[in-house]
Amino acid sequence: MPRIDASKLNLEETVVQVRRVSKVVKGGRRFSIRALVVVGDRDGHVGFGLGKAAEYTEAIRKGVEDAKKHLITVPLAGTTIPFMVKTRFGASEVLLKPAAPGTGVIAGGAVRAVMESAGIRDILTKSLGSTNAANTVQACMQGLLELRSAEEEAALRGKTVAEIVGKKQAERLAVAAASAAEEAAQARSAREEEARESRATTGRRGAGPGERDRRGGSGERSERGDRRGGGPARRR
Repeated sequence: MPRIDASKLNLEETVVQVRRVSKVVKGGRRFSIRALVVVGDRDGHVGFGLGKAAEYTEAIRKGVEDAKKHLITVPLAGTTIPFMVKTRFGASEVLLKPAAPGTGVIAGGAVRAVMESAGIRDILTKSLGSTNAANTVQACMQGLLELRSAEEEAALRGKTVAEIVGKKQAERLAVAAASAAEEAAQARSAREEEARESRATTGRRGAGPGERDRRGGSGERSERGDRRGGGPARRR
């Protein structure tokens, strides 16, 4: 699979788990921080990574960099997945099942982070076996890798989408894809507007004290002088 260029995507990071781990060496135990991070553009691209360092921020940064190197493309059928998959990684097993529009993401913990980062808005999931976050995330990623869209399957068989899924279902898929693309564009613009507003608010808060010092410093001193001495009019 060719590597996806993360610099061309507007990725958002989600920290799934941060834990303090230890390594036993000759002189005792050596502690460090391990972070499990999921990144995605909420439009069909998602990846996960693990980072380990002595500090929390550095571990998260390493996890984000590792996740950007392992991005995958998720084929979507509108706002859900094309078909049901059940995958296993280690002792963790995850079931992913398509859902009707308006269902929402029925998932929790690590599975929800992966689904939301991938841009899946309607899905039914079930975690079976171990609830280890790292294994659960990798089981989810394996399940998403097994998905194929109707267009990809039709191209492999040398047929049209209507011949694969039927004419009515093909029309439904086309309508769902158009609606999902419109919703994704609206959500993206809303997130960008919110980010701009937050940056503007942060900038105003950071510049407030300095501006007050520049604007109000001399005025405050002149007011104090007027109150103490009564100003030039009284001296005359």
